[in-house]
Formats: sequence, structure tokens, C-alpha cells
Amino acid sequence: MMKETRVVKIYTDGACKGNPGIGGWGAVLRYGAHEQEIFGGEKHTTNNRMELIAAIRALELLKRSCKVHLYTDSQYVHNGISQWMQAWKARNWKTADNKPVKNEDLWRTLDQLSQKHDVEWLWVRGHAGHEGNERADALANRGVDKVIAEQLS
Repeated sequence: MMKETRVVKIYTDGACKGNPGIGGWGAVLRYGAHEQEIFGGEKHTTNNRMELIAAIRALELLKRSCKVHLYTDSQYVHNGISQWMQAWKARNWKTADNKPVKNEDLWRTLDQLSQKHDVEWLWVRGHAGHEGNERADALANRGVDKVIAEQLS
């Protein structure tokens, strides 16, 4: 009898008011009947950094190696991890035109974290009614709102 493989489903999103500007990130993690939501933000950042941080913070929560389906609406994150990163690493974190990879610090962290798990990177269209993505988007915007509220207090 085969044992069913359990999968952690992670939905991530980033948001930014201005780019650069005040940013937020959010993630929903689901494993069986368990669900956890996380979010945060930064005063001065970019949307791409928030998209990366959402994936990083979610993967950091996993206590042991597991199978992960990570959903992102960011083509930057999806293409970066699944298409571009191998070449960046081969060129010592340089782009095809020999420029430093933007957000290298976050890409390196995401690379290390993703190697601890069996991650399938899945792209979903943003703002298209995908329930997990919509929830992650709402959390990312809560991260933005939290930073704004902290600045006002």
C-alpha cells in the first residue's frame, strides 16, 4: 500500500505603494487541515523584493524537508527561480550582460531555502479570483497598512 505524499501549499504575494515605496508581503501556508497566515512590510522597498521575501518567510517556517507547491503571481520570482538562477550562479551572480543580479541577497537566501525542500514553483495570474492568491494579496496589503500605521503613530 502506497503512502499518500502530503504537500504543503504556499501562496505568496507582495505589494508596494510606489515602486520603490512602502511595501508589504503576505503568505498562506496550508498542510492538510492546518493553515497559517503571515505578513509583514518595509518602509522603503520594491515590489520585487516583497515578492521574494514572501516566499522566503514562508519557506523559513517549514521545520523539516517536505514537498511544497509554491504559488506566486510574480513572473519575476517564478522565472528567476526556475529559469534564470542556474545561469546567474554559473556567472557568479551576474546577468547575461555582466551586470550584478538585482536583489542578489534575497535570491541567494531563496536558493538555499528551496534546496532544503522539493519545491514545485507554480505561477498563477494575479487578481484573477484564485482564492489562495487573493488571500496572499490581502495579507501583503495588510503588511503595507501596518507600516503606514506605524509611521503615523
